Amino acid sequence: MTVVTLEQFETERNRATDLVMTARRFTQTHYELVVACVEFADGPIWVADGAPSAAHWLADRTDHCANTLREWIRIGRALRALRATAEAFKTGDLSFSKVRALTRFATPNNDTELLELAAKVPASDIGTALAAWSIRNEDDDVIEARQKRQRHVTTRTDPDGTICGSFRLPPLAGAKLITALNTTMMRTPANRGADGFWPTVAQQRADALGDVIEAGGGRYLYEIVIHVTGDGCHLDDGTPLTQNTVARLIPHAFIRALIHDSKRRPIDATNRRRHPTPRQKRLVNTRDTACIDCGRRDLLNYDHVPAHEITGHTLTTQLELRCSPCHTRRHNLD
Repeated sequence: MTVVTLEQFETERNRATDLVMTARRFTQTHYELVVACVEFADGPIWVADGAPSAAHWLADRTDHCANTLREWIRIGRALRALRATAEAFKTGDLSFSKVRALTRFATPNNDTELLELAAKVPASDIGTALAAWSIRNEDDDVIEARQKRQRHVTTRTDPDGTICGSFRLPPLAGAKLITALNTTMMRTPANRGADGFWPTVAQQRADALGDVIEAGGGRYLYEIVIHVTGDGCHLDDGTPLTQNTVARLIPHAFIRALIHDSKRRPIDATNRRRHPTPRQKRLVNTRDTACIDCGRRDLLNYDHVPAHEITGHTLTTQLELRCSPCHTRRHNLD
């Protein structure tokens, strides 16, 4: 155990305060940067110099990627119509991560409302929160048109020679890809590498992507669960879906009912088998929604507490949702 004196603790606290203030000043500088970029993009300099775009001209002179400059210019243009968001960004009250998400579909009519929503959630959850707001307040056709318009896959070669990239897919297509990767990964034993280390979850998922590509997506059968409730439709991880999307799936889907009691708790479903039934899995998913230890929403396992070896049966009241890393960690501690 490391002993820290009161004086050292106060010094570290001051450093932490300085760090937060530096981050706030960085946000304010970032605002000035995107505003300056869009003002430059509206000017004649890059055209006169024969550059293909303002982003390319700036990239050559600021040592940034053209895609980065293109995104700054996009955000700067959007902020001209979003006064509340622009002001919060300018003062450092709203991070660049949240601004980038808000400017994708905020309008002058909903700017203030979405800004208030963004202030209530952490940056990591802003995408899900805005998507849920969209489902409640926009027509399905508008949402699906925007999702289709914004789809893309981008790639680049990193310095180590690997191919790196990102993708943006409509929620159902994205869910199919993620489920295929997770299913492949969970059914493929991890092997210790030549360096003596076990692969990380991200590395295992990369291996799974290679397997899915080579197998043409047909190696495993997998299930995608869509919840249809009085509050709307969503995937297991909470990603909302339009009713139009769900309606198109109904003729080809299996439909099962999960009954809740008067307090909106899913009703128990029991079985003496070692592995939980599909009904039990749906009940536990609905009840826990994520890993109860770390909050992760993927690579989930159904953990017996107490262990099945002790009870000899599988009850939903004795199942807990844990991601694979937390599940392994808990049993290694037992």
